[in-house]
Amino acid sequence: MAKGYLIVNVYSDTIANPVKNARVTISKNGRVITSTTTNENGQTEKISLDTVDKSYSEQDQKQTRPYETYDVTVTALGLTNTRIDGVQIFDGVTSIQNIYLTSIDENQGEDVSQIPPNTLWGDYPPYLNPETDNTNPGIAPIILTEVLIPENIIVHDGIPSNTNATNYTVPFLDYIKNVASSEVYSTWPEETIKANILAIISFTLNRIYTEWYRSKGYDFTITSTTSYDQKYTRNGTIFEPISNIVDEIFRNYIRSGIRVEPLLAHFKSNTSEKGYLSQWGSKDLGDRGYSALKILKYYYGNDVNIYEAKTTQSYPYSFTDTLEEGDCGRDIYILQNTLNYIRGSYPGIPVILNPDGYFGSDTRDAVRTFQKVFSLSQTGKVNYQTWYKISYILSAVTDMTNSIYS
Repeated sequence: MAKGYLIVNVYSDTIANPVKNARVTISKNGRVITSTTTNENGQTEKISLDTVDKSYSEQDQKQTRPYETYDVTVTALGLTNTRIDGVQIFDGVTSIQNIYLTSIDENQGEDVSQIPPNTLWGDYPPYLNPETDNTNPGIAPIILTEVLIPENIIVHDGIPSNTNATNYTVPFLDYIKNVASSEVYSTWPEETIKANILAIISFTLNRIYTEWYRSKGYDFTITSTTSYDQKYTRNGTIFEPISNIVDEIFRNYIRSGIRVEPLLAHFKSNTSEKGYLSQWGSKDLGDRGYSALKILKYYYGNDVNIYEAKTTQSYPYSFTDTLEEGDCGRDIYILQNTLNYIRGSYPGIPVILNPDGYFGSDTRDAVRTFQKVFSLSQTGKVNYQTWYKISYILSAVTDMTNSIYS
């Protein structure tokens, strides 16, 4: 039987507070498959699980679900028992399941949530095209003066008019990884996944740039429903191939011709409708060797190109080049002290003794461990993607520390 893999990360309320020695139990149909505990970084080892053959995710079919699902239960002293059902496992792919525990409430039982099917497998409502044509000037007021990657976005977990739906504040990268993991299959060709992610990023940035919902009086950035936007799945499984590509290209987006706004890049599972990316069609083009840009031009027109947006958050403070062993200077000194500070929450990261601004083997080992914990390429070098994640975790740890002592 085919094998897939699962890593579970357990946190108490926030990513700044990983939970050591949490008991993680994997089950299926009520039968326990395996049980393990988290290490000092709140992470399990990579767990091997049975799944269905990869071929089922490489063809548009509805007979056999192209992934296996498991239920994950987490227990930890002083925290609410939590179970997530429907964690998805693909052939040859590492799934990453983040689980956030809360403090025990005497009136609360086990916290249970269900991950819905991937949109390519499940039945979801069709896109209603509420913009009519959001690419035309004057339909939605363009308020922002430039395209920016925000620190967080607010996701409304329902249709816009549902005032009872919850709003979730989600880090931008986590949102893109979640949507991509909900909308495409992680077994597809890399260039196909990249093209779909660029469409997802561009759709999201169009909503931000035009302040589409805020201009209509709503207090959120985007919805979680396929009728209006893209599928966001609360507590959804993230897949390593998708996560790695998002980390690489999250500042990129597409726009058309001389237009300044990101393209409202519509997509459907399988369509010949003009102006829509066909997800299964893009898979076929990827199999034929098309690059991501060539796939995007095929569906959105030859005047579509890839651009880079700026980030708006306070991190990273600045970054111009890759930092690696043998380098020295102020950036290395800041890196060393930042990793040592993060160690307060993630003690599995090796300590860097006597930070001096020289990138030695101890700094390399600390970087490599950090990359492993946060599912980055374990190069031991600090590129923009690694520094962005380091800065994000620093901000989370700082916020947690300030809340404790304030």
